[in-house]
Amino acid sequence: MESQSFMLRDLPHEERPRERMMHYGAESLSQAELLAILLRTGAQSESAIHIAQRLLGITGGLRGLADLSIEELTTIKGIGPAKAVQLKAGIELGRRMANSRLTEPVIIRSPQDAAEILTEQLRYLQKEHFICLFLNTKNHVIAQETLSMGSLNASIVHPREVFRAAMKCSSAAIICAHNHPSGDPTPSPEDISLTSRLMQAGEIVGIDVLDHLVIGDSSFVSLKEKGYM
Repeated sequence: MESQSFMLRDLPHEERPRERMMHYGAESLSQAELLAILLRTGAQSESAIHIAQRLLGITGGLRGLADLSIEELTTIKGIGPAKAVQLKAGIELGRRMANSRLTEPVIIRSPQDAAEILTEQLRYLQKEHFICLFLNTKNHVIAQETLSMGSLNASIVHPREVFRAAMKCSSAAIICAHNHPSGDPTPSPEDISLTSRLMQAGEIVGIDVLDHLVIGDSSFVSLKEKGYM
């Protein structure tokens, strides 16, 4: 029997995610329905929604999906190069939208302000990423840089890398942040120790370390607010 490629239009009208999105808005759709819109077509007697549901099951959700490369996506049944590229493009657009506020003058007045810039970038990553926001004398964000990508359990960054980057953009102060892939933002002893070393180095070179944020899945911890700085 010849294999059949199912398209979204083959579904009953009330089950088509595109039509549901037009009538009820994107926020009313499930993650699988949104992915199905990006996939557009199914394969081998399997609808796009079924592929999307299976994909989320394999990756453990959006967190795992965002971390897969195009090559890794194409190893999943029903995901060819074209579908993999479409998925990665959608994920990348979401990340760039989260970063787009940095193109406008952004001032940091509180840990919440910094967390709003960084949370969506970091919360779904499966490895620890250490990021710095570089500020001028008015606490405007003038640059951002990822300085380290670690394993599932640890991210190693040396103070010289942090302050070399800070001096390169003539930064007056920095805010550091990294994610915990576990989703729990509770600072580890290593986080606290690193913060202390960064503060000591900052005093020597004359660049203030204003805060160190630990980003979890849906919350964050400010080491400044917790009294570690």
